[in-house]
Amino acid sequence: MNRRHFLHTSAAATTLAALPFSVRAADKSGTRKFRTALIGCGWWGNNILREAMASGACEVVALCDVDARQFEPTLKNVSAGTGDTPKLFKDYRELLAQAKPDIAIIGTPDHWHALPMIAAVKAGAHVYVEKPIGHTVMEGRAMVNAARATGRVVQVGTHRRISPHNVSGRDFIRSGKIGEIGMVRCFVNYGGGAEKPLPTVEVPKELDWNLWCGPAPLRPFNGGDPRNPSQGAGNRGIHPRGFRNYLEYANGTLGDWGIHWLDQVLWITGEKYPKRIYSTGGRPIAGPAISTAAEQTTDAPDHQLATFSFDTFSVQWEHRRFAGNNTDKGENVGCYFYGTKGTFHMGWQKGWTFYPTDGRQPVVTEEPKLNSPDAQNIKELWADFLNAIRTGAKPVSDIGEVHLSTNMALLGMLSLKHGKSIEWDGAKERIIGDDAANTLLRREYRKGWEYPSA
Repeated sequence: MNRRHFLHTSAAATTLAALPFSVRAADKSGTRKFRTALIGCGWWGNNILREAMASGACEVVALCDVDARQFEPTLKNVSAGTGDTPKLFKDYRELLAQAKPDIAIIGTPDHWHALPMIAAVKAGAHVYVEKPIGHTVMEGRAMVNAARATGRVVQVGTHRRISPHNVSGRDFIRSGKIGEIGMVRCFVNYGGGAEKPLPTVEVPKELDWNLWCGPAPLRPFNGGDPRNPSQGAGNRGIHPRGFRNYLEYANGTLGDWGIHWLDQVLWITGEKYPKRIYSTGGRPIAGPAISTAAEQTTDAPDHQLATFSFDTFSVQWEHRRFAGNNTDKGENVGCYFYGTKGTFHMGWQKGWTFYPTDGRQPVVTEEPKLNSPDAQNIKELWADFLNAIRTGAKPVSDIGEVHLSTNMALLGMLSLKHGKSIEWDGAKERIIGDDAANTLLRREYRKGWEYPSA
């Protein structure tokens, strides 16, 4: 990244930051509590809700989940956090109509991000939605348009944008101390092996499986009990917590972890979108995907390589779910920025490190400042969200920016599914010269659900 390019992108970022966001007058005082609802009461939704309650600015008025087994641990969380007695709902539409929240937290699986978020802002709520913002590119575009049309603040859960070591690392890179960037490598590597299919089991009576699948295809149920953490964490069934590697409901490791690290690339460099994308991968270790009435496996790739070409540098993505070797700092996630003055590793639980090209110069490192549980900075991101609601400031993880990061991951998956490289017109959000690839920017919803219009 040369100085001219840096100045240009910095000016563009300044312009974006000046965009107006409408705010309810009653919110500006910072004295009243926001009526807050959680849609999706699983493990991560409760992590977000815990920080909302800890802020002292939120009254929990409603909880929504299609699996009634999620309510018991969530109600215990609320009782410990605020003592509130929220109303319980199975359908987010009923929640929005009856509870009328000021803030809606959306912690659902990926395929259920778009419709509740759009409905919530149209109902007048500000929204904290988990990443990735949508399952397909055009879902994301519809979400951004809805946020802008209603003037609601929509914060996305890319909390690394506010983690102290990520912020200082960004400043270090943007100061020019690593020189011109020629390449970035993002990676997430975990162990794993051959996958055995799980049997189809009877849907628990507390779970509305038809509504869980919602606009996505309805497939046989395999899963466990969310009230048993050890079972949930190790279970590769679709629900709970296994949906990431079922491509009808998410986009694999690239669509999950990839959002964080590709977002770091755009956030640090000021770029908006790549021009060319190519991806390859497969399941040589996990084995062929199986989906029958009796049993099924995941179907996401057990490894994937993707290349994103920008004008002045290239980005490589790599993930594996086998041979989970670590970096030299003991981390198996992060990204390397390769500059003319050295290599910068932006990590997670070990902070960041700069390795100068000149061996006479000292290695520079900064330790992280992460919160428990799960070594994250949701607390700081929630504070930024509340500040944006009260003041009209642009949130640090504004949906318009994270839409671009989500697109990078989704386009990598699109190239893999399409089996070809693609050229991307980011301004028009169209693939150049490939009608078949453009059909993959959206998907048909299941009967009874309407794909959001952009």
